[in-house]
Amino acid sequence: MSDRQREFDVIVYGASGFVGALVARHLAAHAPAGTRIALAGRSAAKLERLRLDWPIVVADASDDAALTTMACRARVVVTTVGPYAKYGRPLARACAENGTDYVDLTGEVLFARDSIDENHETARRTGARIVHSCGFDSIPSDIGVHVLHAQVQADDAGELTDTTLVVTSMRGGVSGGTIDSMRHQVDVMKKDRRLRAIGASPYSLSPDRKTEPDLGRQPDMITLAGSDVDPSLRGHLAPFVMASYNTRVVRRSNALRDWAYGRSFRYREVMSVGTSPAAPVLALATKAVLNGLVIGFAVPPVRFVLDRILPAPGTGPSESTQRNGHFTVDVFTRTTSGARYRSRVKAEGDPGYAATAVMLGESALALALDRDRLPDSGGGVLTPATAIGDALVDRLRTAGFEITAQRL
Repeated sequence: MSDRQREFDVIVYGASGFVGALVARHLAAHAPAGTRIALAGRSAAKLERLRLDWPIVVADASDDAALTTMACRARVVVTTVGPYAKYGRPLARACAENGTDYVDLTGEVLFARDSIDENHETARRTGARIVHSCGFDSIPSDIGVHVLHAQVQADDAGELTDTTLVVTSMRGGVSGGTIDSMRHQVDVMKKDRRLRAIGASPYSLSPDRKTEPDLGRQPDMITLAGSDVDPSLRGHLAPFVMASYNTRVVRRSNALRDWAYGRSFRYREVMSVGTSPAAPVLALATKAVLNGLVIGFAVPPVRFVLDRILPAPGTGPSESTQRNGHFTVDVFTRTTSGARYRSRVKAEGDPGYAATAVMLGESALALALDRDRLPDSGGGVLTPATAIGDALVDRLRTAGFEITAQRL
């Protein structure tokens, strides 16, 4: 089916949920005039409460026929309905089969791996761009490395080698949907050793693990001194909660681009815990807490407590908390020529909610409206950098994001 036969440019699936409503409202405020948008979910009554003057599409996540019909009506389907391993596979498959572009917010490595295995070849044949992880997971990471690589290329400064994303500053709430996804992954992996091995592999999302370079261990739960990353960086660094997913997305981008970043490209993510005398202890404590959270979900008595104190799915922070949130991530690299570079992705708004709604909404608009500016990657299960690239960078800059890259 050609784009001209599609009834809508964008369908927002899950628009009555917390993040889905934020995405819908962002599109209402910022989509160009004439953009054809519809709201979708399993309850027409809930969708009508958004009070947006757009058509409504009713489709349950378990109704394959309804999902197929929905996919055929749109150029792009954007979905916030998770956990994706539990609810997302039929929709991703329907979009891949019917040549419909698709974007989501997943940070679930097992879902993304399943989608690659199930949908990549189909989407290559139909031309569908299936783009997972178009929120705080994993646009700052993937686009941060994308613009870094572009600047190094423009300067003819070689290839990227040791590259580290540092969350320099961040303020925001914890997503109930992210917590629910973590629970679901723990439940699945504790029953299956093979799935645990997939989750632990640094190349779990790569097109072909056998063709990846042998770069040794690339652990996610690390603590460092800032100077270990770059001479300009002070203080101490702790593990970043999203590193175990984001790093795999960035490595997939490198592989999909025939290792354009470099065959010796090593990538990790950490977060700053400051420069105080207590910072080294805080870094170690952060590592212990993150490890303990995963273990806690696997132990029934501890999980019982965690389920009652952590945010529930479909909930989120107040409007003022969202508005006062922010994030800054800096990506440092050293190239094969010995040059040092840094890129920066910075935005206002709670990272997991307000800023994520912008990232997801602009990803959908770029796929729907900027098709002549998209990377020449064709269809497939792609990443934000390989599917949308500079078109997304430009849209995010227009939306108020700071995205830069420079030689140090």
